[in-house]
Amino acid sequence: MIANTEEDFNGLKEIGKICGKIRDKLVQCTKPGVITKELDEIARELFDSAGAQSAPKGEYDFPGYTCISINKEVAHGIPGERTIQEGDLVNIDVSGSKNGYFADTGISFVVGKGEIVLQKICDVAKEAFDAGLEKAKPGSKKSALGKAVHNVAKQHGLTVIKNLTGHGVGRSIHEEPEHILNFFSRWDDEILKDGMVIAFEPFISTLEEEVYQSDDGWTFLTEESYVAQYEHTIILTKEGPIITTL
Repeated sequence: MIANTEEDFNGLKEIGKICGKIRDKLVQCTKPGVITKELDEIARELFDSAGAQSAPKGEYDFPGYTCISINKEVAHGIPGERTIQEGDLVNIDVSGSKNGYFADTGISFVVGKGEIVLQKICDVAKEAFDAGLEKAKPGSKKSALGKAVHNVAKQHGLTVIKNLTGHGVGRSIHEEPEHILNFFSRWDDEILKDGMVIAFEPFISTLEEEVYQSDDGWTFLTEESYVAQYEHTIILTKEGPIITTL
């Protein structure tokens, strides 16, 4: 989507704020002993009270209002009867819509005290996001974001997930640009435009560079790696990027 009216900017900011608040509330409530379905129910109530809709539920009939992934689950984890444990690596991913505008945001974090490497990949995911954000401006090549992400990962002795990417967002949950890679590719030379709306989401991995889909048809997993994600919806402008989901 290219945002070019006041209505566009206001609509994107409104749903971004809603998704950001839901994400933060779920992170706050994620403690040892909590069941993931309980967290998802909180999200449902917050979507309803805001007059907004869950994007995965509404657009794809996903079996949950949010995606909650734990440990070797990287993305699209289904909320259910699983109990959160001390030291778990948890990813909360919230996307929604209101009045025809969409936003997408996610964060990985460690519950309580966990392995040092888990906190490290969460911190590096945020650092990689910040590095890519500096390249997120009209006139830049889209590949500059991926190059920045991969460089940060390599500096810390880590890698990136190459078959999960960011994407365009705004009038639908997934739209052009179809991919925002987490690594540099010469063919990925699309020029970013003023008003372009993207979901930028680095995935930082301890070892593996690809995920596979589980038998449930939704959840993405790794064989032996841990992965952290950090995602916001961004409007690119000549004055600088606007993060709608802070």
